[in-house]
Amino acid sequence: MAEVKPPSIGFVSLGCPKALVDSERILSRLRSEGYTTAADFQGADLVVVNTCGFIDSAREESLEAIGEALAENGRVIVTGCLGATPELIESRHSKILAITGPHQYEAVMDAIHTAAPPPHDPFVDLLPPQGIKLTPRHFAYLKISEGCNNRCSFCIIPKLRGPLVSRPAGDVLLEAERLVAADVRELVVISQDTSAYGVDIRYAESRWRDRSVRARVTELCEALGELGAWIRLHYVYPYPHVDELLPLMADGKVLPYLDIPFQHASDRVLKAMRRPAAEARTLERIESWRTQVPDLTIRSTFIVGFPGETDADFEALLDWLEAAELDRVGCFRYEAVAGAAANEIDDPVPEDIKDERWHQLMATQQAISARRLERKIGKRINVIIDELDDAGAVGRSEGDAPDIDGCVFVRGRDLAIGDIVEVQVERAGPYDLWGEALQT
Repeated sequence: MAEVKPPSIGFVSLGCPKALVDSERILSRLRSEGYTTAADFQGADLVVVNTCGFIDSAREESLEAIGEALAENGRVIVTGCLGATPELIESRHSKILAITGPHQYEAVMDAIHTAAPPPHDPFVDLLPPQGIKLTPRHFAYLKISEGCNNRCSFCIIPKLRGPLVSRPAGDVLLEAERLVAADVRELVVISQDTSAYGVDIRYAESRWRDRSVRARVTELCEALGELGAWIRLHYVYPYPHVDELLPLMADGKVLPYLDIPFQHASDRVLKAMRRPAAEARTLERIESWRTQVPDLTIRSTFIVGFPGETDADFEALLDWLEAAELDRVGCFRYEAVAGAAANEIDDPVPEDIKDERWHQLMATQQAISARRLERKIGKRINVIIDELDDAGAVGRSEGDAPDIDGCVFVRGRDLAIGDIVEVQVERAGPYDLWGEALQT
């Protein structure tokens, strides 16, 4: 077996002792991952310049160092304090591979991995390039933020996970690239509140490839759509700017799938739940969404038996479901959670009433789901293959998320897990579809 030469990294460290410590940390990571360091620019696969930006003379020194590295090597990644003003760097040097700010160790490493991937030796390396994943190889979850700023009265997630903390868009996109390079065919975008992504960092820009991308869900999804994988969105609250995602779905950049936890339809109950966008005219918006994207799948979750929920509130929910004709619905019987504000609401719903309402809602939705799936009979749909069996394969359509939605049972030969194939739908049930793979 021929020896694989590890990439060699040139390094320029400028500025104060704090910057020097940052350089040490980056170099330690590089050495631990098998990289070598180059003694000069010409012998390096790329050069990292850790800059200073404290005063004018330090900024000028950093810009000159970047220019020298570009002239001598041509492949340069910039980090450090001057990286906090990427427009200044770009005004002087337009051919930088990536720019990251101070203390952004992971972003620097991601940029290096993208520009000069370390050689992967399965007999030596403890980690695969994409990291350890608990999902099958062909799909992965992509977390874009932690925490939540909402204060729903039935939920204690903000107490457990804290307020919203969004990842820089460049970091998210670099992770997504690594996953796709490792043969992931579907990225499931998750957070506590996906449509609020970036609010906490004021939609800050960060570098990805040759441009800046803002930490805003629409811009993030547009960039993700360039990777060639299925992009599926979970936990999207119905804020007004969600409407901006529909053109991306119509253009095929994002799957025509929205997971929106409506939770209820009675304005009175929604107010008691402290749900965001409770006043939104959701039925009109759903109609508009489906006009723009006729194949749109909408999944949601609801709670029955919330304290104070009356028979009239529940009937309003059933009527709303019939009008909305959601494709996929999950339902929970309300349970008190220690520390939740809803525990202070009077008039609890008896357990037998909760159970009766749950069964009634699920029966109502099952009929709705069956009607919507029947409309797919005779159509051709795209299916990602999850499993193989004696009859062919089991997969999911663009309208089916892993583990929570239905399946498509596919007849066909020469299918492989992770394949995305065209299927002619022959039969439908309340939750699943059956069809034959079309040979191409």
